[in-house]
Amino acid sequence: MNARIGVVTFPGSLDDGDAARAIRLAGGDAVRLWHGDADLRGVEAVVLPGGFSYGDYLRCGAIARFAPVMESIIAAARDGLPVLGICNGFQILCEAHLLPGALTRNQHLHFRNRDQLIRIEAADTAFTNAFSPKQEALIPLKSGEGCYVADARTLDELEATGRVVARYVGGNPNGSQRDIAGIANAAGNVVGLMPHPEHAVEDLTGPSRDGLGFFISILKHLAGAPA
Repeated sequence: MNARIGVVTFPGSLDDGDAARAIRLAGGDAVRLWHGDADLRGVEAVVLPGGFSYGDYLRCGAIARFAPVMESIIAAARDGLPVLGICNGFQILCEAHLLPGALTRNQHLHFRNRDQLIRIEAADTAFTNAFSPKQEALIPLKSGEGCYVADARTLDELEATGRVVARYVGGNPNGSQRDIAGIANAAGNVVGLMPHPEHAVEDLTGPSRDGLGFFISILKHLAGAPA
């Protein structure tokens, strides 16, 4: 039986269908989860997709953080449920305090849409174990509030504990501190990533197939996890 990976749909989600397709291409079963339903339907991991949840009112992810489904995800993540937040999903994870820091307006104040090279710094998380340390991946980036910020103590801790998952290579597209493109929590089961791996899973539509590694990683992780 294939692993069941939940994909949440919020009002304003744009990439939930793409995330579900990426999961299927990797070999998993995508289970659609609705923002207003607290039932996680027995999934073994969750993807929070990109988009503009609740119209990005107040702050990006600030309302989505209080959705009924998120109350269940927050509790389950603290008990070890793997969760990947992509772009808006990363913002939601920070608003939910599952990840430290915040995503703010790009320093140049423009929406940035381009194929972006990143370097995998931590290949030991639930969503990066299919990569080699320092491996580079080319995946799309599309965000207006993608600038990762945190206080110096938090940044130093992320660096010292190996929780910087990915960095931008070939130019910082949004002003993120220390070129951070993605981070993990201390346990490595919660990962936030600003670029979009779900848009780089097929030769036909992506700049590469490099993004598939994030979804293969969670299947590998679950296959090796105790029952």
